[in-house]
Amino acid sequence: MPPTSHSENTSPHPLKYYRKLATLKGRLEAGTFVIEGERAVRQVVENRPDAVLEIVTIEDTPALYPRYPQRTVTEGQFRHITSSKTPQGVLAVVRLPLETYSDNLPEKAGRLLPDGPRVLFLEDIQDPGNVGTLIRTAAAFNFSGVILTEKSADPFSPKCVQSTAGSVLSLWLRRTKDCMGMVKELKEQGYFLLAADLAGKEDTTILTGRHKLILALGNEASGLTDEVLKMADYRLRLPTVREKAESLNVAACGAILMYLTSRK
Repeated sequence: MPPTSHSENTSPHPLKYYRKLATLKGRLEAGTFVIEGERAVRQVVENRPDAVLEIVTIEDTPALYPRYPQRTVTEGQFRHITSSKTPQGVLAVVRLPLETYSDNLPEKAGRLLPDGPRVLFLEDIQDPGNVGTLIRTAAAFNFSGVILTEKSADPFSPKCVQSTAGSVLSLWLRRTKDCMGMVKELKEQGYFLLAADLAGKEDTTILTGRHKLILALGNEASGLTDEVLKMADYRLRLPTVREKAESLNVAACGAILMYLTSRK
């Protein structure tokens, strides 16, 4: 259960503690990260209430979530501790799922198997906005998890979390050096590896009703590496009009493909 409400400004943390959570090192040391904005905070409070540790708001803001310890700060202090260019006046300090950085897939029934049949694999996608949008889209289309390479943006960085609109804890995440080992392990369990590739084929019927799927998306500039493409069971290119637009943004491409995989 979440902690009971404390009186205002009883947080044991100095203001610089919240600033440190903007860095990966600071998040790992503290075991926490920050979710900003009322809508995103409400999302995590409703779906993962046990993960919320503290609410920080500017002065004169009503107690939005009285069951949690709440700290009030001045508007200037809030702007100092937030990463947002247009802060909304409320943020939550949330427990960081440290298993995100482990080399092991989630366990189920004593064996390594994700909770659901579809997994998103992000190889070296470096823009945190793209990573956050793809995580949000994966959650919306009921993917069970996301595997990220270490060169991909950290899913708990402020801009990435903001782009997920509070859905960052809605599915399991793994960001590790051994991400290729995880993909190979899933393939051994019967998962179909589909690679988004500009040089691939345009037959999107390969997606319909596909069970146990890994959808691989590559770097914004260079796409997927040869290693992933060689592992792929199928290389797919969306049938766009190249004369008008050579390619799609990776987040847009991923959204379309995830929608197609969700069709019965």
